[in-house]
Amino acid sequence: MLQFIKRTTLVAAAATTLATGASAQKLTGEINVDGSSTVYPITQLVAEVFNEEHGDVNITVGFSGTGGGMKKFAAGETDISNASRPIKASEHGKLVDAGIEYIELPVAYDGLTIAVNKSNTWVDKLTVDQLKMIFLASNKGKVKTWKDVDPAWPATEIEMYIPGTNSGTFDYFKEVVVGKSDDAIRDDVSESEDDHVLVNGIKGNRGAIGFFGAAYFFENQGVLKAVPIINKDGKAVSPTAETIENGSYNPFSRPLFIYAKKSSLDRPEVLAFVEFYLADAGEFAEEVGYVALPSSVYDKAKANLRNRTTGTFYTDKDGNKVEGPVTEVYK
Repeated sequence: MLQFIKRTTLVAAAATTLATGASAQKLTGEINVDGSSTVYPITQLVAEVFNEEHGDVNITVGFSGTGGGMKKFAAGETDISNASRPIKASEHGKLVDAGIEYIELPVAYDGLTIAVNKSNTWVDKLTVDQLKMIFLASNKGKVKTWKDVDPAWPATEIEMYIPGTNSGTFDYFKEVVVGKSDDAIRDDVSESEDDHVLVNGIKGNRGAIGFFGAAYFFENQGVLKAVPIINKDGKAVSPTAETIENGSYNPFSRPLFIYAKKSSLDRPEVLAFVEFYLADAGEFAEEVGYVALPSSVYDKAKANLRNRTTGTFYTDKDGNKVEGPVTEVYK
């Protein structure tokens, strides 16, 4: 069970939210959620607080990764899919083929955090090019120790702990580090869809490096060290609520999403849960270590939910990826 400082406030908000609309009736039934381990802490908190008022609703929240969650979503196994990146055109296509309509709902900002062991005294910042040296498959036989990255650093073996390939965090990191090249992320790494496993791996290995959502770093900052990243302006910037929100922590700031199945929203318990989620999504996000989105984004998400506006804003009609700040794309 996670510990939350603002639980009393959030429970009060739950009572207010659930006293209106579809939530006013007695709720029962089941809600199945799966997907991103990054989004998991937010959705799990929403589920716990929601059930302070409605313990008769059985809410299951899994974390098989964004890609794994989308597979379950397309198979009709879940009502809501957590995602640490926008849905892919290929995933959208599978949902279309399955006859599943969905509503795309941004819920928070995250800063993908590059973390090393607390006793690592030599790394005080990293560039994206240095991350390429460490993580690209083409460097597998060349870069084995920290000294291979920078001659001034010790010949300590690098051990990498990364999310599995079903993870949206993996996809996002790969997009930034590999880009449009034909390269890949090296395979001599320790993978897990459970971010706590990654945290423990880095904590226990002096030469370790890995990455995951900011909330997992903030929860463990006493035993891990976040590495400042050189941004596009040439400044070394650490992940904080301020730098994630203002975009200076780039290129690793990103929005987080939930995807709600339209047909599931015909069930009162699912509609009430999603309405409650959006009513205080910023509060929930901040409670577990992420950053609230601008109110304009939440207002748009609520309108899309209310109007049952389906599909993604992140793929155009020709199937091309749409990029840009969430405030520009999701409008």
